[in-house]
Amino acid sequence: MLKEKIMYKDELPINVITANIDEYPIHFHDDMEVVYVLEGNILLRNGYYTYNLKPGDIYIINDREMHSFENTGEDNMVMMLQMDLTYFSRYYDNLKNNFFVTDMEDDSDESLDVLKGILARIMMEVIQKGYGYEHKVIESTHNLIACLMSDFRYFVMEGGKFRNESKNKGNKVLAGRLNRITDYMYDNYNRKLTLNEIADREHLSIYYLSHIIKEATGLSFQNLLSYIRVEESEKLLLGTNKKIGAIAEETGFSAVRYYIKHFEQWFEMHPLEYRKTYIGKIISREIEAKYTKCSPEQIENAIRRQVKGVYADYIDKLKIKPVIVDVDIYDDYAEIKKAEPELEEIMKRDINKVLAEPYKILKGLDENLIASGENYMITTRDKFPGNLTSLSILVYNFDDNVSKSLKRIGSNSDLLRVVRNYDGESEFLIRCNGLSGQFKMLRFRLDRDNFLQKIEDIGQPADEETARARLLYRLAGYATVSSEIFSSSDAFSIRSIFKGIGAEMILIDLKE
Repeated sequence: MLKEKIMYKDELPINVITANIDEYPIHFHDDMEVVYVLEGNILLRNGYYTYNLKPGDIYIINDREMHSFENTGEDNMVMMLQMDLTYFSRYYDNLKNNFFVTDMEDDSDESLDVLKGILARIMMEVIQKGYGYEHKVIESTHNLIACLMSDFRYFVMEGGKFRNESKNKGNKVLAGRLNRITDYMYDNYNRKLTLNEIADREHLSIYYLSHIIKEATGLSFQNLLSYIRVEESEKLLLGTNKKIGAIAEETGFSAVRYYIKHFEQWFEMHPLEYRKTYIGKIISREIEAKYTKCSPEQIENAIRRQVKGVYADYIDKLKIKPVIVDVDIYDDYAEIKKAEPELEEIMKRDINKVLAEPYKILKGLDENLIASGENYMITTRDKFPGNLTSLSILVYNFDDNVSKSLKRIGSNSDLLRVVRNYDGESEFLIRCNGLSGQFKMLRFRLDRDNFLQKIEDIGQPADEETARARLLYRLAGYATVSSEIFSSSDAFSIRSIFKGIGAEMILIDLKE
């Protein structure tokens, strides 16, 4: 089968697998892949060369490059990020056939640290799948490509392998020219291709063009062309039953002997010996990749060890942070708030009227505001001065991202999307001091499903529905109601937990 079809999920043009790799047979795909070793060592075979990648190493597998992974006998953790080049090529000219090299003499180069930080952020976003994470992942991948284009398009051949060449970094004219040249060579390697033809395309002298190619890649034009032809022949050797004479002709060699010579120069064996050695190690229906996906906890721990600062940026999002509100009646009641509750900006918008129903009900009571925050408000019906006999508490579960969305959305479908997609969890703890006696508490709770039902049914005339449908709609939109009697000698706490957008109104009254 040899060619692997990458499946992209969740409408994302990026696929991320972080796993302990046992064996990943020889294959290629049309998309780019970024390999980042978090733990252990892994053998990566790319064409004729085998790399022993260690923790912290990053390797770019350009589109249509033959490669495989193999365990070294110890546990490992490897991130494999695959990009849909059909999607990203809309934003970057000649992204396909681009040649990125991250192997550097100086492993402490800051450009590598930037690359690691971007990859770590993508992993954290994929793990958490928070609200709007798809946008964040795509945005980070754009940053990843920008980093590659800026710092990793410059290479030279040393010791039989390509190494990043930093001396030309920042020379965008040279980078663009090299990309055009190699792109053209990959597109036309299977026919007679001359240096003069490319020189005419680039409007350069043959001497100057030859100098550019030699200085940038370490290879002469003819050796680079032979390398490309040999590299492309690997797919035909392992993916077809064609004779080597046909393969030599199909890849542009004028004679079989020249093909064998250059193949042995790079792969250090005869093409037929190579076919015999590796034909049983290609990916197929019978030979599948063997790896075990790592758990979120394992990935988080590896990121914390590998990339300083990134894990700390996300740690607060990984745990449910309680929203703690302290209501000291003796102090707060004496300072009745005259300003509008902080929820007003969201709840006054007509598009949010379904979410605003609990808020408007509480505001309609015309009580005195004691405390408010971005997702809660507390009022009392009592007048100051005087005894305090009641509290009205309203809490909403949504985060900053949802809050920003609710302030700018413009349609019912936008609201439906926001409510449906938000899956965050939160805990509210309202700690009250200053109420003594026996109290009755009524709790009215609306969860995400309640809101979704109401939003989905907006605009549907009730008289066009059956009586049963109208009844089901009304019941689905009802709050869950509970009540209890409790006694307080001065202090008590009220706790509310949510997953997904929801609201709870809690009414507390002194029992007469």
